[in-house]
Amino acid sequence: MIMTCLFENILHRDRILSHFGGVRGGFFLFFIFLKMVGLSQPIAPESPEESAKPWVFWYWMHGAVTQEAITADLEAMKDAGLGGAYIFAIRDVPNPPLFEPSYRTMTPEWWGMVKHAMSEADRLELKLGMNSCDGFTAAGGPWISPEMSMQKVVWADTLVSGGHLFDARLPQPQKLENYYEEIAVFAYPAAEGAGESSYTTIPKVAASTGADVQYLASENNKKGFSSEDPCWIQYSFEQPFTCRSVKILTGWNNYQSNRLIIEVSDDGVNFRKHCRLEPPRAGWLDLDAPATQLIPEATAQYFRFVYDPEGSEPGAEDIDDAKWSPTLKLLGIELSGETKINQFEGKSGAIWRIAKRNTKDQLPDSKCVDLKKMKDITANLQPDGILKWNVPAGKWVILRMGHTSTGHVNYVGGGGKGLECDKLNPDVVRFQFDQWFGEAFRRVGPELAGKVLKRFHVDSWECGSQNWSPVFRDEFKKRRGYDLLPYLPVMAGVPVKSADFSERILADVRQTISEVMVDNFYRISADEAHKKDCLFSAECVAPVMVSDGMLHYREVDLPMGEFWLNSPSHDKPNDILDAISGAHIYGKNIVQAESFTEIRLDWNEHPGMMKPVADRNFALGINKLFFHLFTVNPWKD
Repeated sequence: MIMTCLFENILHRDRILSHFGGVRGGFFLFFIFLKMVGLSQPIAPESPEESAKPWVFWYWMHGAVTQEAITADLEAMKDAGLGGAYIFAIRDVPNPPLFEPSYRTMTPEWWGMVKHAMSEADRLELKLGMNSCDGFTAAGGPWISPEMSMQKVVWADTLVSGGHLFDARLPQPQKLENYYEEIAVFAYPAAEGAGESSYTTIPKVAASTGADVQYLASENNKKGFSSEDPCWIQYSFEQPFTCRSVKILTGWNNYQSNRLIIEVSDDGVNFRKHCRLEPPRAGWLDLDAPATQLIPEATAQYFRFVYDPEGSEPGAEDIDDAKWSPTLKLLGIELSGETKINQFEGKSGAIWRIAKRNTKDQLPDSKCVDLKKMKDITANLQPDGILKWNVPAGKWVILRMGHTSTGHVNYVGGGGKGLECDKLNPDVVRFQFDQWFGEAFRRVGPELAGKVLKRFHVDSWECGSQNWSPVFRDEFKKRRGYDLLPYLPVMAGVPVKSADFSERILADVRQTISEVMVDNFYRISADEAHKKDCLFSAECVAPVMVSDGMLHYREVDLPMGEFWLNSPSHDKPNDILDAISGAHIYGKNIVQAESFTEIRLDWNEHPGMMKPVADRNFALGINKLFFHLFTVNPWKD
C-alpha cells in the first residue's frame, strides 16, 4: 500500500511538467527518497534534532502560486520529515500566464502569498529561508542603479604623433547601462607595433571547410563559426604582418579555441608551425571577456589557425563541451602587433581564469613601458571627453581608463529582476539586503517573520566577476600599502617596468578583490542576517568570481556546495570540496549540499540510483541535504 501511494505521487507530480516545462532539477524525487530511506531504518523513538533534518529548495515558478498549493506543499514537507524550505521566486509571469491568477514578484499580492507561507510554516513548526534576491543568482534588483552595480575597468587608446597640441575628443571606452566614470588618462611612448592589428590592416579570411568566414576579422562581430571536425582558418595579408599577441573571441567558454596551432607562411603554400596557444583554466561562466595570448613574435603574410582536438585535456573543474564533446567555436581572432600581458583579462580580475605568469624571456624589460616615461595627464581631460595636451616628440599612446557596469542582472528573477549590486561596496550591500530580505520582514511583520524566516541564503554565483568599485582604490591602498593608480595600465594588458613587476601588481589586484568581496559582501551580509536573528548560508563563488574559493566561508554560518545527478556537463566537483574544506578550515559544523540537481533529466530516476550519489557526498564530508527541488503546483487535478 505504501509503495502504491509513493508511485501514485510520482505520477501526479509528473503531470505538472506539461505546465512548467524544462525547470532545473529532479522534481519531488526527494519525497520518495526520504520515504524509501525511512522504510529501511528502524523507527526512532523520537524525532531527530531539527538541525539534522534535510531541507528543500522551494521554487515558486512564474508567479503561479496559490494559498491552497502553499498549504499542501508545506504539509507534504512536514509529512516527509523535512525541517524547512528556502523560497525561490523563479522567472516572471508569462503572457499568457500559466495559471490564473498569477502574482508577479514584489506585488502586494505576491507578498501576501509569502505571508501565508510563513503563517502555515509556523502552524506546522517548519522554518523558512529566502534567497538574497529574486531568482537564484547572487544579489540584485530593480533598485540597483548602474552606479551601484558591479563594476569593471574599461579603456580606449589613441596613437598620436608628438610635437604639437592635441586638442580632440578621446574615444569613449565601453559604456554599459548608459553609465561611465573616468578613472585616469595616461600617456606613454608607443612601442613597436602599437596601433597595428587585423582590425586596422584587414586580411582575407578563409576556412578549410569552404565556408565564407570573412566576418571573423570584423570587430564586434556576432556571427559564430563552429566545427566538430579538424579544420583551419587562414588570415592572408597583402604585405607581411608582424604579430606579437592574439585575441580569441568566443562569446562563451570554449577550450578548443584557446589551444589552436598557429602556422605561418610567406607564400601561402608552404606552412611551418610557429606555436600552439595555451588555454587558461577557465570557469563555466566564461563569457565576459576575450582571451589575449602573448605569442613569440612572428612576421608572415599568411597565418593559419589549425584546430585539431587530438590531445585535448580530459574534463576538469573548467569542463565545457569543447572537452567532453570537442567543438571549435569562434566569434573572431584578432592579430595584434602590440606586446600584451599574457591572459591579462583573467589576471586583472575581470573574469575567473588562471594562466601562467609571464617570464622575462617571453616578456623582456625592453617590451615593457618605462615607468619614468609614463605620464598621468588626467588633469588635461575636460568633462566632455576632449583632451588638450602638448604631445612631446615621438609617437605616444594615450590611454583613457574608466569604469562601467558589468551589466549582469539576476536574470532568473521576475518582478524583482535588476542589476547585480556592487559586491565590493558595503553601503550598496546593506542597501540590497534591506530592499529584499528586509522588505520581507516589513511585509510579513517582524513577529511572524522573526519566528519563521530563519535563513538568509546566497545561492548560485552566476553574475561574473568585477574588478572595480568606487571604494576599490582606497581598499587597495589600505591592504597593499601603495596606490594602484600609477600602475593601472596593467589592467588593460599594458606591461610596465618588467614582466615580474606587472605580474605582481596584478596578483595584488586579485588578492584585493578576494579580500574586499569577503569583507564587504559576505561579512556585511552575515551581520545583517544576524541582526534579524537569522543564520547565513551560501554556496561557492569560484570558478565565477575572482576569489579565494574558500575564504568567504569564514563569514558564513552554513557553508553549502552542490552536487548533481546524471549531469556531467554541469556537475562541478570542486563546488562540494570548497564547501567541505572551507567548513573544516573555519570551524563550521554543518556542511550543506544542494542535492541531486539535474539538467535534461530522463524521468527514470529512483532512490536506488540516488543513494550512491548521496553516500559519496556524505563520505566526502557533507552532513545536511537540501533536496533540489520542490515546485509549487497550483493545479488541483
